[in-house]
Amino acid sequence: MLTIAALYHFTRFSDPAAIRGPLLALCQAQGVKGSLLLAAEGVNGTIAGPRAGIDAVLAHLRALPGCADLTHKEAQSDTMPFGRMKVRLKREIVTMGQPDVDPRARVGHYVAPQDWNDLISQPDVAVIDTRNAYEVAIGSFDGAIDPQTASFGEFPAWWAANKERFHNKRIAMFCTGGIRCEKSTNYLLGQGLDEVYHLQGGILQYLEDVPAEQSLWRGGCFVFDQRVAVGHGLRPTGHIMCHACRRPLEPADTQRTAYEEGVQCHHCVDEFDTARRERFRERQRQITLADQRGMAHLGR
Repeated sequence: MLTIAALYHFTRFSDPAAIRGPLLALCQAQGVKGSLLLAAEGVNGTIAGPRAGIDAVLAHLRALPGCADLTHKEAQSDTMPFGRMKVRLKREIVTMGQPDVDPRARVGHYVAPQDWNDLISQPDVAVIDTRNAYEVAIGSFDGAIDPQTASFGEFPAWWAANKERFHNKRIAMFCTGGIRCEKSTNYLLGQGLDEVYHLQGGILQYLEDVPAEQSLWRGGCFVFDQRVAVGHGLRPTGHIMCHACRRPLEPADTQRTAYEEGVQCHHCVDEFDTARRERFRERQRQITLADQRGMAHLGR
């Protein structure tokens, strides 16, 4: 059994590049795979590996400057959900493109999963899903507003165009694990709003803590690994991923005429040129050959 750990932490790293090498080496030595992003504003990512390896990496992260109180969420998996280990340097650990946003200064009011249903059921509360449209498409909370953004960086423009809709409303926002709401609530506070709330621990914590029979969540929650989407108890929902565009698919979507495994789906059938599709087909051919030989393929 492998442990999956999802984490983020806002702090100030004076030299993220100096952190990268030792962190990557430790992950590789411990058999840990996944993806971690480092930036001047902190660290974000999801990793998987044996219990001892995950513990070693988490201890290393918590020993970094300002990271002693770093928290994480865990799930279990019978199979490794990642093909390799990547530690990348970025300008932001979650890209919003707003240089004045600083979650370390202040954020909205945290709402525990057990109190979330009561808050979002109030008539003076507008509930906003801060995730991308393809994530919202497979699951969200009852009555939540979908900004229809293709990336988190589009959220400020969406707010500017729609803020009048929320006059005299309290704002409650949520995302997968909480990191996008750290920035979006700070942004709205900077826009002059006072009553801004967000789901503590994100959807994943809600699905872990709130029983299904009491839930206001509908559908699956997209996650950034080979589980694709999870439901209550963080159990996989059976969604699969298009390995061309990385969007989640219902199993029935593989029966659409546009679907070609590893090459395209109905979402991206018009998004890639012929040359890229041929590269996708070759990658899929190599994956199939590796499967037939009982070998792992890093391009999966």
